Amino acid sequence: MGVRKGRTGGDRLPHGWPWYGETMSKSRRQFLGGASAGLVVTASACRKATEKAGELPAGTPPAFGTAPEVGPAVSASTFAEAEKLVQVELSPADREMAAGSWRRTLASVYERRTGPRKVSLEASAAPATRWDPVLPGQKAGPERDRFIRTKADPGLLPSSEQDLAFAPVSQLSRWIEARKLSSERLTRLYLDRLERFDPKLHCVITLTREQALAQAKQADQEIAAGKYRGALHGIPWGAKDLIDTAGIPTTYGAEPFRNRVPAQDAAVVKRLHEAGAVLVAKLSLGALALNDIWFGGQTMNPWLLEEGSSGSSAGPGAAMAAGLVGFAIGSETGGSIVGPSMRCGLTGLRPTYGRVPRAGAMTLCWSLDKLGPMTRSVEDAMLVLQAISGPDPGDVASVPSRLDFDAGGSVAGLRVGYFPGWMKESPATDVDRAALETTRKLGMVPVEVALPDWPYDSLNLILFAEGAAAFEELTLSGGLKQLKVQVPDAWPNIFRQARFLSAVDFVQADRLRRKVAQEMGRIFSEVDLLLVPSLRDEMLTISNFTGHPSLTFRAGFVEVSEARSDWAPDPANPLPKFSPPRRVPHGVTLIGRLFDEGTVGRAGLAVERALGVVGERPPGF
Repeated sequence: MGVRKGRTGGDRLPHGWPWYGETMSKSRRQFLGGASAGLVVTASACRKATEKAGELPAGTPPAFGTAPEVGPAVSASTFAEAEKLVQVELSPADREMAAGSWRRTLASVYERRTGPRKVSLEASAAPATRWDPVLPGQKAGPERDRFIRTKADPGLLPSSEQDLAFAPVSQLSRWIEARKLSSERLTRLYLDRLERFDPKLHCVITLTREQALAQAKQADQEIAAGKYRGALHGIPWGAKDLIDTAGIPTTYGAEPFRNRVPAQDAAVVKRLHEAGAVLVAKLSLGALALNDIWFGGQTMNPWLLEEGSSGSSAGPGAAMAAGLVGFAIGSETGGSIVGPSMRCGLTGLRPTYGRVPRAGAMTLCWSLDKLGPMTRSVEDAMLVLQAISGPDPGDVASVPSRLDFDAGGSVAGLRVGYFPGWMKESPATDVDRAALETTRKLGMVPVEVALPDWPYDSLNLILFAEGAAAFEELTLSGGLKQLKVQVPDAWPNIFRQARFLSAVDFVQADRLRRKVAQEMGRIFSEVDLLLVPSLRDEMLTISNFTGHPSLTFRAGFVEVSEARSDWAPDPANPLPKFSPPRRVPHGVTLIGRLFDEGTVGRAGLAVERALGVVGERPPGF
C-alpha cells in the first residue's frame, strides 16, 4: 500500500478543521507571528482560497515536501555531523538534498512537541502499539487455575521477636489465621524494626504507621469474626515507591517528585488491600527506577553494609533481607527484581509481562515494565503472585491468566534447560553449578540449549527510547538536573542521548525483538524451564524483552573481596576491598514459559528445600 502526504505537512485533517496549507501567502511562522485570532483560517475560507487562479487542479493529491518551511535552518554539514550519531553515511549530493528539503518535508513532524499546535501527552496515555509476548499460534500458560499451598503445621509461635520478624508468610499467615498471632502485634514489630534499622539501610521513604495500625486492627477484627480473607490477611508489606498509594507520597525516588501525593491507589495496592494485607512502608528505589541511589541516599545491603543493595528495587531488597516487612512488591524493567534479590539473598519473582497490572505504577517502559513479589521464600512469592494477578482496565497490556501451582507437586521429569558455556564462566559460580546438579538429584532432566550469537544489547534501544519518552517533559524542562546522580550511565544523560536515536533503528530493534521471541519459543518447545546464572547479561536482556517469567532465589553463599555496584566503574571513587573476603548469599534464576509461573514455582520450591540455605539471616539484624 502506498502513502501520499504532504501539502499540509501531515495527515489530512477531518472536514471542517482549520489548517495551515501551502495556499497561504505567509509561512506558518510568519502567519503565527503576525496574524490575530480573528484571522484564523476556517475550512470555508480554505475552500474559497483554493478557487483562486494558479492553484493546482481539483483532484490533485497531496505530496510530501510541499508544506511551508518550518523550524531552524539546517545545512549539509548539519547532516554530516548527525551521521556520526546514527552511524550512517550519506553522499555529498544526498546531504545537500536532505538539507534543502528538511524544513519542508520532515521538520513539521516535531510539531507535536515544538508547536504551534502542541499536544500534551498525559502519563496515562500508553503507546498505540502493544507488545504481546505470546507469538501467533502459540498457547501460553496452564489450562486450569489451581493453587495448593503447603499444608504443614507452621509449628509453635516463636518466643523471639527476631524469629517472628524473619518468619515467611507461609508460616505467619497460619499463625494469624489460627489467632495465635495478631496482625497488630506483627505490624508494630515491623514498624519498630523499620524505624530502628532504616538509619543503617536507607530503605524507607515513607513510614505509614497510622494507616498500618488501622488496617491491622481491622484485620484482627475481621478474623475474630470469622471473615478470614486468605494467606495475606493481616500480613504487613512494603511497596516500592513508584506504586501509587492514595494520600501517601509516591516519589519515584527522585527529587522532582518528592512531594507528589497521588489521589488513587495503584491496581496492585487495591488488590492487596482487598486481600487484607497491611501497608507499613513505601520503600526506596533508585531515582526513576535505576540502581540504588535516591534523594535520601544509597540503600545498603544488609549482608554487606559497605555496598548498595542493588536496584532499582533497592528498598524492597534491603527490607526483606533485614526482616523489616513480611513481603514487598518490586518492579523490573531490565533486572530490578533479579538484582537486589540476588545480592540481598531473597526470593524475587518477575511475572510474565501482562500478568500483573501496572495501572497506577510509574511508567519507565510501556513494553517492558513488570511488577512482582519480593519475599523470603519461593512459596511466599507464589502466595503474593496469586493475589495480584489479573487484568485491569488501566493497563492495556494486562491480560487474563491462570496459575497452576502445587507446593507438594512432583518435579520428576521436568526438563531443565541450561547453557553449557554460561555455566563454566563468570558470572556463574560453584553455587550455580551445584543448583543445576541438584535439579538432577531431584529427578529433573538437565538439557543443553543454545541461542544464536546475536547483539542482544541492541534491544536496549527500545528501553532508552521509551524511557526518554516517558520522562520527556522532565528532560526538556531541565528537571533531570535535580537528580543526585549525574554520571554518564545515569538516566539524565541517557534520556538526553536518546533524543538522537534513530526511529528507523527503533523499528528494526522491534523486529529483532520478535526474532528473539521466536528463538525463546523454540527453546521452550524443548524444555520446561531454564536454569541460568542470575546476572548473565544476555538472559536478563532477552527474557525481559520477551516477557518470560523468572524466579530468583538463594542457592548458597560466595565470598567477595570487593564491594559490588550497579554503576559503571569510577576510578576516582574505588569500591571498598575486603581482606579476608566477606561471605554473602548467592542466588540462581529459573526462567519459565510464558504464564507458567506455577511450574517455575514448583521447581524452585523443590530446589530451595533441597539446598536448605534459605533460613540464614544477615548478622546484626
